[in-house]
Amino acid sequence: MNQNPSAEESLRQQEYIRKVRELTKEKEEKLGRKLRFHIETLGCQMNAKDSEKLAGILTEIGYVSEEEEEKADFVLYNTCTVRENANLKIYGRLGYLHSLKKRKNPGLRIAVCGCMMQEPDEVQTIREKYSFVNLVFGTHNIFRLAELMYRMETEEGMIIDVWEGTDEIVEDLPAVRKYPFKSGVNIMYGCNNFCTYCIVPYVRGRERSRTPEDILSEIRALVSDGVKEVMLLGQNVNSYGKTLEKPVSFSELLRRIEEVEGLERIRFMTSHPKDLSDELIETLAHSKKICNHFHLPLQSGSTRILKEMNRHYTKEQYLEIVRKLREAVPDISITTDLIVGFPGETEEDFQETMDVVRRVRYDSAFTFIYSKRTGTPAAKMEDQVPEEIVKDRFDRLLALVQTIGQEVSGRDLGKVLPVLVEEVNRQDGTMVSGRLTNNTLVHFPGKKELIGSIVPVKLMESRGFYYIGEQA
Repeated sequence: MNQNPSAEESLRQQEYIRKVRELTKEKEEKLGRKLRFHIETLGCQMNAKDSEKLAGILTEIGYVSEEEEEKADFVLYNTCTVRENANLKIYGRLGYLHSLKKRKNPGLRIAVCGCMMQEPDEVQTIREKYSFVNLVFGTHNIFRLAELMYRMETEEGMIIDVWEGTDEIVEDLPAVRKYPFKSGVNIMYGCNNFCTYCIVPYVRGRERSRTPEDILSEIRALVSDGVKEVMLLGQNVNSYGKTLEKPVSFSELLRRIEEVEGLERIRFMTSHPKDLSDELIETLAHSKKICNHFHLPLQSGSTRILKEMNRHYTKEQYLEIVRKLREAVPDISITTDLIVGFPGETEEDFQETMDVVRRVRYDSAFTFIYSKRTGTPAAKMEDQVPEEIVKDRFDRLLALVQTIGQEVSGRDLGKVLPVLVEEVNRQDGTMVSGRLTNNTLVHFPGKKELIGSIVPVKLMESRGFYYIGEQA
């Protein structure tokens, strides 16, 4: 298995970038302007990271970014397929683009990529009902966008190139970061967990980790380009390194990243409770750079439901992990994911989830109504919970999560804490907005020159889920 970035493949793609850039110049001369691209990203932070790479390649080719898809010459949807309504949203947008293409812009090029395109039935739907789409590809070959665009410009008909899987990891291609001072870094791809409600392992493939050397090399390059904070990304970062020729634990990787000079903050997600080691907790306790925010998906507080979900931990084991985390890092912020209405969930099961929420006291939680996902074992389970019962439980859970979140979020009131300034406040141009290491948002008076800086801020007022502060 090839675990290293393919230098040969990178050179091959650079050659395709050069070829498509020439085709782009020809079009520019005819139009008398630059070609414009619009990327719509749905789903997780790994998708967002993929979109940065896609934008980087398009920029190298000679396109410029366009916020309004109606004004773009090339529209690309980077899809999510965790919930079926995400797929329906894409089909709705494609219908709109078809009408736009017919009425105003016959030269519009349309592409669909990402997780949704790893499902053969969805690709077949695109092929049969959306034949005006120019390009379809999946999650495993986004680094080949330039090559695919060359084919799109030089071949007839819809180009479909979806890989079932890959061992190839190609990262050293252009990327356009949303923020110059922080960046996501993929440390691994795929998932081996097969939670019964989740389609991800089927569309993202099996776990494969990047080597520590490649990750560290990327992070050093980012730091030299002004990055102060990195977010390490993987479907289950706690199982990092198991597929490497020389296995390396996630804790060891974190310790090595901590040594990178100039890097000030380290974040990571997502962690699976079943793989969370005591070694990782000890690493967090001694770290000077790892942010005191831990996202630890619970999904359900019922041990019976957790078993049906194939999560491999019990309610008691989860609560013990939280106890250890809080003992090691007393000011840690813990957030989570919760699913309501999994097949067979009773009121008693639901109350077990409510009990965990009360005991853990999460800073915040992503709460989801169970979405029956075709292709997953849970979709075939009997005893699907009636919609009105699920909605009632969801409302009760959300109310509890929000009440506790508001109570917990004000605990740092009056303290002076470091804030990484991200942008000028969108409502008040005299203020800037940034985040504490625990990921809480802070607004305080300041100028745009502070963007990208880490500054001490006194937290003067708690407004539920954010603070108003002043520079200390």
